[in-house]
Amino acid sequence: MNAPDLSLSRLIAAQPPLEKLVIACVLAESQRVGAQPLIRGLGPASFSMLCATCLAGLELDNGTAPAPVFDEFDELFELLVEHAAPLDQMSLWLAAAIATAAQRDNHLWQDMGLPSRRELNAILRLRFPGLAVLNVGDMKWKKFFYRQLCQSAGVPICKSPTCGVCVDHAECFGPEH
Repeated sequence: MNAPDLSLSRLIAAQPPLEKLVIACVLAESQRVGAQPLIRGLGPASFSMLCATCLAGLELDNGTAPAPVFDEFDELFELLVEHAAPLDQMSLWLAAAIATAAQRDNHLWQDMGLPSRRELNAILRLRFPGLAVLNVGDMKWKKFFYRQLCQSAGVPICKSPTCGVCVDHAECFGPEH
């Protein structure tokens, strides 16, 4: 009787890619909070293809809802797409999923339904490396994204000229629980 092959490389190879796991987590969290649509910015054909690709044939209804009067979904989606590598369908889906989750109220990794910030860091480094590398101080991701958006719009958002001397440093760079 042969023992099963439990080598690390075989176990890793048997796991779905991180991208698919992140998409599945975002969809599950969107369902849990009753979000409509589950992932914004995707037409019916694209959402159907996402389900076929990431959910092993499980079909979901993305739903529809009017966009809020004001949020930053479009701007954040574009920021992510600008830094996507490769710029392929999966990166577009991930950008939409991240931008959707970022409109919620908790830490981004929580709003995405991820178990910890580690997975968020990993997907950003994997699919949006040019953006991830800019977060040199390990700022909380939502704060970092919005800081990037404000800087590109020429809107000053910080109370201090540098983060190191800001009274809110712990809020931006502290632990995420």
